Amino acid sequence: MSVGNNKGDKLADNERLKDESNYLRGTIEQDLKDDLTGGFTADNFQLIRFHGMYQQDDRDIRPERAKQKLEPLHNVMLRARLPGGIITPEQWLAIDKFAEENTIYGSIRLTTRQTFQFHGVLKPKIKHMHQMLNKVGIDSIATAGDVNRNVLCTANPNQSYLHQEAYEWAKKISEHLLPKTKAYAEIWLDGEKVESTEEPILGKTYLPRKFKTTVVIPPQNDVDLHANDLNFVAIEEDGKLVGFNVLVGGGLAMTHGDKNTYPRKADDFGFIDKKDTLAVAEAVITTQRDWGNRCNRKNAKTKYTLEAVGVEAFKGEVEKRAGVKFQDSRPYEFTGRGDRIGWVEGVDGKHHLTLFIENGRILDYPGRTLKTGCAEIAKVHTGDFRMTANQNLIIAGVDAKDKDHIESLAREHGLIRPDVSPQRIASMACVSLPTCPLAMAEAERYLPSAVDRLEALLDKHDMTGEEIVFRITGCPNGCGRAMLAEVGLVGKGPGKYNLHLGGDLYGTRIPRMYRENISEDEIFEILDELIGRWSKEREEGEAFGNFLIRAEIVRPVVNSAEDFYE
Repeated sequence: MSVGNNKGDKLADNERLKDESNYLRGTIEQDLKDDLTGGFTADNFQLIRFHGMYQQDDRDIRPERAKQKLEPLHNVMLRARLPGGIITPEQWLAIDKFAEENTIYGSIRLTTRQTFQFHGVLKPKIKHMHQMLNKVGIDSIATAGDVNRNVLCTANPNQSYLHQEAYEWAKKISEHLLPKTKAYAEIWLDGEKVESTEEPILGKTYLPRKFKTTVVIPPQNDVDLHANDLNFVAIEEDGKLVGFNVLVGGGLAMTHGDKNTYPRKADDFGFIDKKDTLAVAEAVITTQRDWGNRCNRKNAKTKYTLEAVGVEAFKGEVEKRAGVKFQDSRPYEFTGRGDRIGWVEGVDGKHHLTLFIENGRILDYPGRTLKTGCAEIAKVHTGDFRMTANQNLIIAGVDAKDKDHIESLAREHGLIRPDVSPQRIASMACVSLPTCPLAMAEAERYLPSAVDRLEALLDKHDMTGEEIVFRITGCPNGCGRAMLAEVGLVGKGPGKYNLHLGGDLYGTRIPRMYRENISEDEIFEILDELIGRWSKEREEGEAFGNFLIRAEIVRPVVNSAEDFYE
């Protein structure tokens, strides 16, 4: 079965370039030697994504460079592969040094995919970047492109024993589903050339579209499982991990004006014993590999495959391929999804400090030397760092005797801020302008002032200290996960957004579009009225998104494929 290719439809061009790429090698090596352009040409522009990079340029200066008859300032963004987001202090110092000395912007960017990104790496520095990462035990294999990407794992530092085992599964899943081609090592690490390669799991043309996987530890849904194709929800008994509930088919991306695209929640297939985890992961991947739409990339994600063939058919095929029968799902509950900012003590007596990093951008600012502060902590810290899927940073595994010193360094460099409100912590944005080529409107640069306005409304209506899950994306691709927010702004054009309302606190309901293509002032006029009603009409402890649904201001999205655009 191959969805979308049953009637001789023409394959998407990405299928051609993967087929002709010689297992992701293409002519990337030749392009690296071409100093007439700072970018990659032809198919290589796409193929470098499978190696963890996107070609970008600074759109702020593009017009000026055009006037000077210069090509755009081409550079790459690299996204590292860090299953579960864990990195050692030694690794941190290495990436800090590289960002400082070899990138245009000098920053380290923590992402919603629980890893870090380098932005602004020029062509002559790319190979050095990969070799530096390899030297400290990091790579960027399969963090972009039509493959299984960086595997997320709930940070949950207070559940130390359970987290450790769940984290190990995240690593195993990541390794098991990686491409087997040696192209990465050959091109970037000067590895031995291997003439032929087989891809027993991914196949010669890899997956129809990107694929995202998580390991989730209730009660925290900090990885937003419904944004992902495949999710393993950890089930514990007597403090031990016994297996996972498996949820398949989540995804948030859509295309403006195309009602055949929509955000979708994942379906619960049932419970599996932990010993069956890799077999089930492989079966889901290969089913999507064989059944996914390779003609229309806008409908190529797993969520559309499930809608096309039916959940039961897809589930049955996974059971057949894995040799596993799904059991009834085990009960679990989500009670939060944000990060616990500040100190938390784990069950093993170790202490963990979660630092709020607005927009995930680690850079030195006047009065807040965040990048220097993280490096100073790394020089003395004996535990590890954990990046969260909410763009924050955890200084994990701190001995009680070292707490005061770590905290003093964090305060000295502005990594602990007394003015950070619950609302600011509950807000998030994608990178967007000036570097993302898909961006239609501002997101990261706009978020701080947008939160200022939202906080002012909360103060105005005597709701100070309350929080609304608020997210902004510069385009409809979903990187900022606005389609799981109580208030989500999706970029439509310069200064214009679609306003989505009605998600919930725990990331289990998709918000509905309330107004299309409106300005910032129009957005906050609407929110002023609705927050005013919330403050007067809410039930005890009722969250904003739940109030909007109960008050029938917004109808809940029940089945995205049928009612998202109603």
